[in-house]
Amino acid sequence: MKHVGNCFCGAVAIEVTGAPEAMGYCHCRSCRSWSGGPVNAFSLWKPEAVRITDGADHIATYAKTPLSQRKYCRKCGGHLMTSHPPLGLIDVFTAAIPTLAFTPAVHVNYADTVLPMHDGLPKLKDFPAEFGGSGEMMKE
Repeated sequence: MKHVGNCFCGAVAIEVTGAPEAMGYCHCRSCRSWSGGPVNAFSLWKPEAVRITDGADHIATYAKTPLSQRKYCRKCGGHLMTSHPPLGLIDVFTAAIPTLAFTPAVHVNYADTVLPMHDGLPKLKDFPAEFGGSGEMMKE
């Protein structure tokens, strides 16, 4: 399965292949600030499943910390993806790939939420233990 998308102005085209490793919501302050919303919808992919098919020269990167390399279009500022080197995964913004059926399975960093969501999905205080978090669950 292949999904194609682009940045806000269309100068950068992106393609993801296969299925994401995970989809969900991140409530951390960093993701909220970067996304400009009260919660960030993520889709995590192995690096080999993500490809820039056009406009790579328009991509800029901002790394506030070594944990996240945020990529965006220089022309329009449209957010594309965030590489997470310690995890070996890339978070492709779900809005950048409109043909992907977003099926979230988890909330991460729910202790930081500013928008409580009562959807029956698991709510992790921070990250899963396998990603360096506590793995502690929270109630809705």
